[in-house]
Amino acid sequence: MAIDDDFLYPRSRYQGNFTPENLVFNSNLQEFAQRVSIICGLETGGKISPEEAYEQIKELWKQLRNSKENLGIGTDSENNSDHKNI
Repeated sequence: MAIDDDFLYPRSRYQGNFTPENLVFNSNLQEFAQRVSIICGLETGGKISPEEAYEQIKELWKQLRNSKENLGIGTDSENNSDHKNI
């Protein structure tokens, strides 16, 4: 029996201000959230240590931040309410 990827890795529709960059970042953000959820489950179940979970999530965060910077998200002068710590 084949595993349905939509069931294991659901994707929500993008509802924000459409630009290709925003769409790609939204996809990256959803993947980040999914992977963090899996890591948390592994740590809670005792499969990985809290330190390992932290390091993996920290690396995922760096990747997400790099994605944001490379896509130029939040650099528009129109959007003055950017959060500097994202």
